[in-house]
Amino acid sequence: MRLRLHRFRLSKAVPLAISRGTTSAVEHLLLELEHKGLIGRGETGGFDTGHRHYDTNAIAAELEALELEGLEPQPLQVLEPLLARLSPPARCGLDLALHDWWGQRLGQPLHRLWGLDPGACVATSVTLGLGEPSAVLARLERWRLQLPSTRIKLKLGSPDGLDHDRALVQAVRAALRPGDELQIDANGGWDLAGARQMIPWLAEQGVVLVEQPLAPLLDAEADTAGFAALQGLAPIPLVADESCWDLGDLLRLAPHVQGINIKLVKCGGLSEGLLMARTARRLGLGVMLGCYSDGGLLNSGAAQLLPLVQWPDLDSHLNLIDDPFAGPDREGDVLRPAARPGLGAQRLQEVA
Repeated sequence: MRLRLHRFRLSKAVPLAISRGTTSAVEHLLLELEHKGLIGRGETGGFDTGHRHYDTNAIAAELEALELEGLEPQPLQVLEPLLARLSPPARCGLDLALHDWWGQRLGQPLHRLWGLDPGACVATSVTLGLGEPSAVLARLERWRLQLPSTRIKLKLGSPDGLDHDRALVQAVRAALRPGDELQIDANGGWDLAGARQMIPWLAEQGVVLVEQPLAPLLDAEADTAGFAALQGLAPIPLVADESCWDLGDLLRLAPHVQGINIKLVKCGGLSEGLLMARTARRLGLGVMLGCYSDGGLLNSGAAQLLPLVQWPDLDSHLNLIDDPFAGPDREGDVLRPAARPGLGAQRLQEVA
């Protein structure tokens, strides 16, 4: 196998503000894995969850140090020790490239090889970042010009406090159309007392779920205790995102949440993502499939899992102005895995 890395920029049409800060552009990595005349591609990049940080330069250094001479892309099981040594985002990029190569070798999209049904896919949410109510409503209208936007995810955890969060919820609620769904993502922006206030109030406002109400903690026991302390406040699902990285976290949190958010760069790619999605469903948990500032290649890979997902949240590529790859297939606001082999991503332009 031969591995090549390319850096490329992804710029947002509209910067996204969350409780931890604002993002307008990122640098990502394109991995090209060549073997026997086929090239498998993967995408990855750095990210910050508040308690863990991964830098794109460090990820690139990990991947450039790999010794792949004499190795084969398949069987993937043989490469598991190599993948396990990598950080989650580095592992994600290589895992995606390996899966893309495998699908191309067999001439099939991954979802078909896994026996998944694209007809089971449901609408993705579109994200509204923090800001003044007028700016948030203007962002909603911009989304509606682009796609139906029937499921709306509103970021809360404002540094301006709970009153600002409530004002945002009330403004967005007033702009909802019949049948629209409102989700809340606090990105860990509340303390325990604030979350105890907000969750019952949000349920009264008709919100359908609350994602990551408390800041994630490196101490797993303390992190779990935070979610446990929020149980029974209201009949509304709590979804773990920054607290849930892999299957171990899923099993740790399962008694205390009603859903998990799987992100490929966080869990390490499709191998772990597929395992987590199937396990969560077997345990009766809802599955969200999310993204950071990810491009069309990475989201095309994630889209292969969409038939297993209750709450898709793959809108990042829809807010980019310079993405070298097209994202998943779309009908209205329903994203579907492409029928093309491998990840199914279509290249729009060359990456230097």
